[in-house]
Amino acid sequence: MEEANKKHHFVLVHGACQGAWCWYKVKPRLEEAGHRVTVMDLAGSGIDVTRTIKDVNTCVEYSDPLIKILGSSPPSEKVVLVGHSFGGMSLAIASEKFPDKISVSVYLTAFMPDTKNPPSFVIDKILSNMPEESWMGTKFERYGHDKTGISMLYSPELMKKKLYKLCPVEDLELALSLLRPGSLFTNALSKMEKFSEKGYGSVRRVFIMCKGAKAMAEEQQRWIIENSGASEVIEMEDTGHMAMICKPRQVSAHLLEIADKYA
Repeated sequence: MEEANKKHHFVLVHGACQGAWCWYKVKPRLEEAGHRVTVMDLAGSGIDVTRTIKDVNTCVEYSDPLIKILGSSPPSEKVVLVGHSFGGMSLAIASEKFPDKISVSVYLTAFMPDTKNPPSFVIDKILSNMPEESWMGTKFERYGHDKTGISMLYSPELMKKKLYKLCPVEDLELALSLLRPGSLFTNALSKMEKFSEKGYGSVRRVFIMCKGAKAMAEEQQRWIIENSGASEVIEMEDTGHMAMICKPRQVSAHLLEIADKYA
């Protein structure tokens, strides 16, 4: 009974071009269950007006707000770290730096790297199989002094037909109003050292697969899991890419079950 009543600290990480706001349906559900929940805007994202994505050169810089949260947490506390989509790369960076502060990392239809290849490998593999037309007019721009950075801003068509396809129309409108340019930092990630077994590799990973996702198809998610490995895989039927918005109750329930099992 004591374990069932254990309180957890969830740290929720958004995907590219999104912000802390995208957890607005999940956060209160977890808090209502008695748990602590932290959300943050990664650098140049959400309502962070101190920077734009073109002021951010690497995924490590981009993930700095998450790193600061874990770095300032009590030594005795372990968090349940949850990342959506590109937020999985920030989870990996945080896991490499603070493996002892994370009880379990949850990858919600997210990029989940391995320890055998450069950090960019999983992203490059997925992108290599995406024809240009699949981006549906998404805007890309080079930036930085050497022009190796690439920002992207999802097109309304991509948002409607892929990312938010199974979400209420009101949430699509909200997302369109809050959308900001993001980046996948592929060039910078290709130059980083591989994630280590001692750091990132030592943190238990659970992957939540969204089988109705259009932005990252089921076969792509299965390849990521096979390539990187996971302690557990949970499959959600009829769930789009923005699972926390289209199926918040189910996502919250899965997170609570994962926390009780691994934390």
